[in-house]
Amino acid sequence: MQAPVASKHHRLDSITEIGDYYSRNKKKRFESVGGSETPDLTTSDGGEKSEEAEKARLLLLSVIETDTEVSPACLKLRSALINHVLEKDPKRLLQEAVDHCPLHVELWLGLARLEKLYDTAKEVLKKAREKLPRERALWIEEAKLEEAAANKGGNNNTKHMVGKVIKMGIMALFEQHVEFDRLGWIKDAEGAEQSGCVETCKAIIENTVGIGVKKEDRKVTWFGDAEECKNRGSIETARAIYMYALGSFGSSKKSIWLKAIQFEKAHGTRETVDELLCVAVRIPKGEVFWLMLANEKMIAGDVSEAREILKVAYSKCPDFEEIWNAAFKLEYENKELERARACLAKARNENEGGGRPERMWMKSAVVERELKNVAGERRLLDEGLGLFPWFFKLWLMLGQLEERLDRLHEARDAYKSGVKHCPNSIPIWLSLAKVEERISSSILVVTDVLKMGRKRNPKDPQLWLAGIRAEKSELVAVRLMEKALKECRGSKNSGILLAYSIEMSSTSEEWKTLVSKMKCEEEDEDPHVIAAIGNKLFSDDGNTQVDEARIWLNRAVSVAPDIGDFWAFLYKFELKHGSENNQKEVLRKCIAAQPKHGDRWQPISKAVENSHQPVEVILNKLVVALEKEEEKAAATRHNWL
Repeated sequence: MQAPVASKHHRLDSITEIGDYYSRNKKKRFESVGGSETPDLTTSDGGEKSEEAEKARLLLLSVIETDTEVSPACLKLRSALINHVLEKDPKRLLQEAVDHCPLHVELWLGLARLEKLYDTAKEVLKKAREKLPRERALWIEEAKLEEAAANKGGNNNTKHMVGKVIKMGIMALFEQHVEFDRLGWIKDAEGAEQSGCVETCKAIIENTVGIGVKKEDRKVTWFGDAEECKNRGSIETARAIYMYALGSFGSSKKSIWLKAIQFEKAHGTRETVDELLCVAVRIPKGEVFWLMLANEKMIAGDVSEAREILKVAYSKCPDFEEIWNAAFKLEYENKELERARACLAKARNENEGGGRPERMWMKSAVVERELKNVAGERRLLDEGLGLFPWFFKLWLMLGQLEERLDRLHEARDAYKSGVKHCPNSIPIWLSLAKVEERISSSILVVTDVLKMGRKRNPKDPQLWLAGIRAEKSELVAVRLMEKALKECRGSKNSGILLAYSIEMSSTSEEWKTLVSKMKCEEEDEDPHVIAAIGNKLFSDDGNTQVDEARIWLNRAVSVAPDIGDFWAFLYKFELKHGSENNQKEVLRKCIAAQPKHGDRWQPISKAVENSHQPVEVILNKLVVALEKEEEKAAATRHNWL
């Protein structure tokens, strides 16, 4: 085998370490085989020997210790150690050791690593394989040697040279009838990575990880291998396994591409993620990868590049709805409303019934609303409702448009039409009840609307809660709550009723009794209940339990970080009782969570005047709204009393 670019006299400074096998024993003192104490690893005058000499002697001591049968060779080795205790040349020490004990692979590896010249190190490994033809560690060591030599000499063919050595090693071991140990090779790849020999690590994986794996088990097996390597901190080994899996399956397994990309996002660089995505977009049905690539550019702040990527994606996948949706989002979030308008117009004109076209009309109306084009907004809503009368959001937007124009009766008509076409849309029923409250001073009209809504949707907690809040009589509200809890038990989102029952409690004893009952029935795990308990501890008749309240409110945002109401509760609490650092930390976490939901959060975040407002602005506006809500609730309780 020819040497790489490095010359015959080239010094391989990067492979001088003896290895971990003996360095982990660096500070031990061993008892000799014969019972007397092994000589100390210092000179007679107390001075330290060179590090390499010390490592070499420690290696010899390790071999002596592991030779449990006290072979003649081991006794000779001990004699060599004693004879050379003052010897400063570790190579001479190890050379004599391999002469006495040629079947100890650790000694050969140590000697090869001490050689500074490429050719000499190769010769040592060749002699070692003659004595130990079944040892794969010797082939791996030669691969590392090739990698070090190629890197030192600037050889661009490192991968080929290293891979060639590993392939030769596997063939030689098969000829020696050595049982193939796939997991052992993976561990060797991890060892190569940890020693800095990444190309050796990759070559081992590429040539061994697929051997002995059944075709139907490949995906599960390789995913498991990569996950275990990642958990052990062997990132390059895990990456090599994913790359091998991608090469084996090609474009047939989109899930492997997704897994590999997720891995790179977590452990790679922006460049490695982009590089992988640029290949992934070429596979059949790879539309999602176009979106991911554009999103990476948006995250990096490169709007122009993201725009170009989506343009190419649209030309290749014109029927994939999420591409035009991403293009719209890109322009809308960057306040390029004219571009957003053009993007949606093209999507509406070219759509042939695939995906969810009703969303195109909805988003188009949103853009016109942003541009304050009332006529355009109304036209698009009318067109959309003519095509998709079952899409409740279009009815909601029409009603909201009329309310913004202070045309309350027209808004009521829009909502009434909405509940006729979409009787199971809770937001339309709630909007109809609110507009009736604005039109009429009679609570009976509002409660009648909510009763009709509950008749259509008997187990919906939101309609029951709205009815309870609308009641002017505490007695009626309490009875309605009892009925609501019974009717909605087990329903999705029923926690909002339990939470409000805590809010309604007038004394500490009353709400604490309720909470105890909820714990018994395992109902206290709902995030709304958790937040309600935190709020009660925060504002319990002036007896605020600060530490307990903070624990419960933090727990609420941990369980449901997407609900903005809970962040506002916690932030309001910290503004009153917390330090400036606590307030900043809550704000930071809220911004990171990017909440989108919440009965109180959404009306503020979706208001026209708050379009494009950052999370911190919405949060502060909601805190102000909560203060006003508390004042109103206090007035209601006063009326009940």
